[in-house]
Amino acid sequence: MRRDLPFESSYRHGFARIAACTVPVAIADPAANARAVLEQVRACDAEGVAVALFPELALSGYAIDDLVLQDPVLDAVVDAVEELVAASVDLLPVIVVGAPLRHGNRLFNCAVVIHRGELLGVVPKSALPTYREFYERRWYAPGDDQRGQDIRVGSLYAPFGPDLLFDALDVEGLVVHAEICEDMWVPVPPSAEAALAGATVLLNLSGSPITIGRADDRKLLAQSQSLRCLAAYAYAAAGVGESTNDVSWDGQTMIYEGGTLLAETERFPGAARRSVADVDLDRLRQDRLREGTFDDNRRSLQSRVDGFRTVHFRLDPPARDIGLRRTLDRFPFVPDDAARLAQDCYEAFNIQVSGLEQRLRAIGGPKPVIGVSGGLDSTHALLVVARAMDRAGRPRSDILAYTMPGFATSEHTKSNALELAAAIGATVETIDIRPAATEILTGIGHPAATGEKLYDVTFENVQAGVRTDFLFRLANRHGGIVIGTSDLSELALGWATYGVGDQMSHYAVNSGVPKTLMQHLIRWVIAAREGVDDRTVAVLQAVLDTEISPELVPAGEDGKVQSTEDSIGPYALHDFALYHVLRFGMRPSRIAFLAERAWADADAGAWPPGFPAEDRYAYDLATISRWLHVFLRRYFGFAQFKRSAIPNGPKVSPAGSLSPRGDWRAPSDGNARVWLAELDAALPDYAE
Repeated sequence: MRRDLPFESSYRHGFARIAACTVPVAIADPAANARAVLEQVRACDAEGVAVALFPELALSGYAIDDLVLQDPVLDAVVDAVEELVAASVDLLPVIVVGAPLRHGNRLFNCAVVIHRGELLGVVPKSALPTYREFYERRWYAPGDDQRGQDIRVGSLYAPFGPDLLFDALDVEGLVVHAEICEDMWVPVPPSAEAALAGATVLLNLSGSPITIGRADDRKLLAQSQSLRCLAAYAYAAAGVGESTNDVSWDGQTMIYEGGTLLAETERFPGAARRSVADVDLDRLRQDRLREGTFDDNRRSLQSRVDGFRTVHFRLDPPARDIGLRRTLDRFPFVPDDAARLAQDCYEAFNIQVSGLEQRLRAIGGPKPVIGVSGGLDSTHALLVVARAMDRAGRPRSDILAYTMPGFATSEHTKSNALELAAAIGATVETIDIRPAATEILTGIGHPAATGEKLYDVTFENVQAGVRTDFLFRLANRHGGIVIGTSDLSELALGWATYGVGDQMSHYAVNSGVPKTLMQHLIRWVIAAREGVDDRTVAVLQAVLDTEISPELVPAGEDGKVQSTEDSIGPYALHDFALYHVLRFGMRPSRIAFLAERAWADADAGAWPPGFPAEDRYAYDLATISRWLHVFLRRYFGFAQFKRSAIPNGPKVSPAGSLSPRGDWRAPSDGNARVWLAELDAALPDYAE
């Protein structure tokens, strides 16, 4: 992290801006092509771009056939390289552009790497296609045997070979490698070894002509290489101006990161185009740190990987707010794309159902015992139970559902719970917990037993504990198991009563589902009609329209009911922090930066499908910082003892679970000091 950069700078927080550019080409006219490249580089400089990628042989044109062996053309290419080097002195981007260059007795198809008045290196193409429409070995030598070489380009001298990494000394994690077109189509691309050697930004300079379906093939290769190499992969193909003697060109550009498409341009452009995206170097570093098999693979290829040479440079990134050029989800657990969200909900629901179905089968088919409150979590858990019973061929009447009103239960949520259980077809019963809770309060001498309005944590936990105690004893009596309803977000915050309370169950079907996904799962059940009828749908909609509340404290004189989010903060912000902490181990200051970018403007960006327009809201940095402090204290300094003792439940999100037997292991007696200190140092105006 660059602490010397302002908080608003994306470069401070581990991002680097990459551009994949395609430009009109003038056949065999390197001077004109250099001018076109330089025009784009200057535009990239104004946008704060760190690396600007151009197509294969962009300085000469790819499709010039035997003209590439003419000395006037090759001399002009050298002049064009020298011109670009001279013009780059005051420009930010590292320029990576294709050119044919002479070396020894042969001609090589090269990626030329230039930065701030210096020729950093030249990378030759390793794999030369000479099949179908390709004829490259007629002109070029393969560069895979050129490791450890140097090259002279006019008055310039630089390292030469496919073994070059370009490492920015002042941008941690920005390590660039270039390969050329066909190099990514072979079984073991040069970029694979480069990634194992430390490259994080993999570039492909392409001259690939277009045929039907080839663009999709390129995207598949770029996506898979970025995912497998835990890297960014930028691709720039030749476009307008190339010779169309026998082929055509589409100028495809795209940038992937870890399998996710960050940016792409339309194909067949009539002018210059560029894909621009901020690559998350911190995310890539964290992925490689966590996935030990990545480095194990390096060990198995050590003799090849150790042969890479590193060329260092200083980028001097902009010390200002240049925005953030990437899609940023407000709800990282909830996709904005309708099809992706439907697929995620389908998978999440069926993960839960199949997990419960197997557990019931394995222990002899007990009756599911569940407490239903009329809230989101117990509603969804009941839907999961019902579907599991259907799949097992068992009657839903074997589901034993209990509504257990306490001192603050509203008639609305109680009626929702009863109506839902009946609509599902469960066997439903109401147990008033107030007499048992009052007896306990009396036994421990709590003032509320005599009517005082002391609604403290004891008052709340007595009710939660009585409910859970009833459920476990009912399971004993009826040959059942208690189905837990508490969700991933509550586990993260410790918002659950420990032991004899909602933290405990026999099987916790919701423990892998974050709160912000829960409402979408219920909406998906409605839309997919996943084992529900019209009557059930009506009740589910009523549940979705109800404010989240534990209903443990009676309403105030103003009639306002107890609100969970008033007490511990918005689940939207807590789930945002949870995702980035659990999945990537991000610094709090970076989480605050991303949250402010995602939440500052309610009208900017996409919202998940089905999210009510009237509920769309925004958060400023002060609010984000306030609730992030709460999250850090609870997550790192308080709640782990509850997570250390949670029951079994299925992992749902790829971001992880909080089971000590799965993704998350932490000491129960830890503290939050280093996380809070890091946040306060970055945002002293909001320090607590």
